[in-house]
Formats: sequence, C-alpha cells, structure tokens
Amino acid sequence: MENSSYQEKRDRLEEYFDRTAADQWAKLTSDAPVSGIRKTVRAGRDRMRETLLSWLPDDLYGRRILDAGCGTGALAVELVKRGAEVVAIDLSPTLVQLARERLPKDLGRGKLEFVSGDMLSTSYGRFDHVVAMDSMIHYEKHDMVEGLAGLAQRTSKSVLFTFAPSNPILATMIRVGRIFPRSDRAPFIEPVSEAALRDEMVICARLTGWQPGRTEKISSGFYTSQAMELVTN
Repeated sequence: MENSSYQEKRDRLEEYFDRTAADQWAKLTSDAPVSGIRKTVRAGRDRMRETLLSWLPDDLYGRRILDAGCGTGALAVELVKRGAEVVAIDLSPTLVQLARERLPKDLGRGKLEFVSGDMLSTSYGRFDHVVAMDSMIHYEKHDMVEGLAGLAQRTSKSVLFTFAPSNPILATMIRVGRIFPRSDRAPFIEPVSEAALRDEMVICARLTGWQPGRTEKISSGFYTSQAMELVTN
C-alpha cells in the first residue's frame, strides 16, 4: 500500500507503541495496577476481544488467520487455542517480544508465528480470516478502507475490524483526553461515522464482492470502539 499518509501515520504509531508508550501498554494488557482511566480502557478492550472471538467458529482447526495489530498477543493466543494457524503481526518489536514472553506453555494443536512489521504487507500469504482489533482506528477513512480492501483480497471468509465511531460524546472525550498526562493519552484516533465508512466501502472497487455483516459498539469509560464484520457475497 504505497500511500504517503498511511505510511506517515504508521511511522508515528511505531514510534509511539515501541518507544513512548511501550511500558504503559505492557501494564494495560496485564493484571498490573493502572489508573482509573486505563481501567476503563482495559475493560473495554476485554469486551471487544470477546466480541470478535464470538464472531468466529469455536473450532478453527485448519484455518489460517491474520491477527493484524496483535499487540501483546492476547487475541492471537485465544485463536491458536481454537486450533488456528495464526500469523500475529505488530509494528512494535518491543510489544511483539513481550507477546512471545507471555505465551502460555500449552497452545493446543494450533500454530502461532509472531512477526514485527506492517500488517498490510502481502508477504504473509492468504488467510481464511483477518482480525484487526483497534489497529485501523488510527487511520483516516480512505486509508482505513484501502487497507481493509488489501486485506480482503487475501482473505477467503471474513475480515473483522474495529473503528472509532464518530459522535459528539467521543469527540468530547478525545478533546478532554488531550489534557491528561501523556501516559494516559490515546494515540492518534481518527473517528468516522458508520454511514460515512459504509459509503466509502461502496465506492472502493477492491471491495467488490464484500459487504458489511455484524456490527457492535463497545463503550467503557474512555474506551469507545465499534466492531464490524466484512463478508463475501
């Protein structure tokens, strides 16, 4: 995906997650004590992960899945426990290394490969499903849809992703968030309305043959994100 705005945002995100906020992200995705703000984010992310997992079969044996933006690996581990062959990729080498360190000893019959790099790279082959939890929310609408289209072209069954639903409450939360200490700030979230996102998908030629399926919004304090499913016609 040779897009300058996407690449610029990607590079900023890599710096944020790999350098500026690596320690805070490690705490957020663990059982360690965190601030009240981050407790709501942790709870929201847990609910979102459970939602996305509920949209996939309980038995994933023989299916190949891309965890696009895997962070510290919690979602990838659950997919592998269901028998999937998972490629889990993240921009941050630091978070990927932490994910490897947190791996449970028994992963069952699935397979898991952690990779540090660009989730839109075509070098990882084809997949049955793609899951992009809170990794597309940082990109503007056009870049998000183009990225989803690129993933869909390498996917045979479904693409599950999240976006930040644009509404007055979320806009206020983002503005207020800028006054919080740096460790409590969310990085570069780009809200978009569901209607605008659907319109952008309709005009994207590379998404021909794909359509939105289930959708669900999760709100937990300072965490607001909406899951959406893309499925083939």
